[in-house]
Amino acid sequence: QVQLVESGGGSVQSGGSLRLSCIVSSPTFSTYCMAWFRQAPGKERERVATLATDGVTSYTDSVKARFTISRDNAKNTAFLQMNSLKPEDTAMYYCVAEPWTCTMEPNALRYWGQGTQVTVSS
Repeated sequence: QVQLVESGGGSVQSGGSLRLSCIVSSPTFSTYCMAWFRQAPGKERERVATLATDGVTSYTDSVKARFTISRDNAKNTAFLQMNSLKPEDTAMYYCVAEPWTCTMEPNALRYWGQGTQVTVSS
């Protein structure tokens, strides 16, 4: 029932910026913890940014001060602003919704988007 659609990926040079968007179909979008994950070939999936319903954010250390997660509840959309991009940021980026509560539990209910590719060249 819940669908997530990401957009905004692409290819940029080092130091460039991209803004990813995620449109969520559910009318209860405002009750979701929103997050962005990424996975590069041969590497483990990692959570890069999280935005709780109370506005509290968290980021993995490698993207702090460069990435910003935000949301527009009126438009059912989450965003990931990525600045000062590095080749190490190259990955498939996934939008994720967690009903009610942000959690690190691996078996928690999560809704996933299809992913959008980000490629950063040197």
